[in-house]
Amino acid sequence: MDLLKDQETFDFSEGKNEKDEDFILIKAFIKGNDTTFRTLVIKHKDKVRNLIFLTLGDAEFVDDISQDVFISVYHKLNEFRFESKFTTWLYRITVNKCRDYLRKKRVRSIFVPIKDTDTEYGTGPFFENVDIPNLVRRAIEKLPEKLRTPLVMRDIDGFSYKEIADQMGTEVGTIKSRIFRARESLKLILEPYQKELRA
Repeated sequence: MDLLKDQETFDFSEGKNEKDEDFILIKAFIKGNDTTFRTLVIKHKDKVRNLIFLTLGDAEFVDDISQDVFISVYHKLNEFRFESKFTTWLYRITVNKCRDYLRKKRVRSIFVPIKDTDTEYGTGPFFENVDIPNLVRRAIEKLPEKLRTPLVMRDIDGFSYKEIADQMGTEVGTIKSRIFRARESLKLILEPYQKELRA
């Protein structure tokens, strides 16, 4: 079953905000309309994929983890309580799947020799052709997971501090502190490339 394949979708006859639309789709799914789940997937799959990619920095497993996320959502959707936005609940599942992947990767690294394939960004005359989006992405990858995830959710996906705190099971003040530290760390990592970033 390919849940990420675009198929028939549920159509809205009235304008609704995203939260209302998601709630309508979920309620219809719970009542037995499977078409609405495909609409949820199509609406949110790009956000999920982006979060996975930026959290892991590894494009190879984005499809597999995305599929795993939506399979979990499919089986757990009846448990959704309508107390928060669907995206907050969805991102919590996504973050947990990413953490599962990272845990497994750490375990594998104990038994598999580590090959350092990370190359430095580079300096000198060849740096003039730098790929800025890739530079920033790689800088984000260097952040610890507890700083990287809230930064991505806030600055890229636009979640509020409270939504991020609820999803990560911590206080708003802690999230603000982590995002501040993440931004400061990015400044340090990208400091040698400020000229290129401002170009």
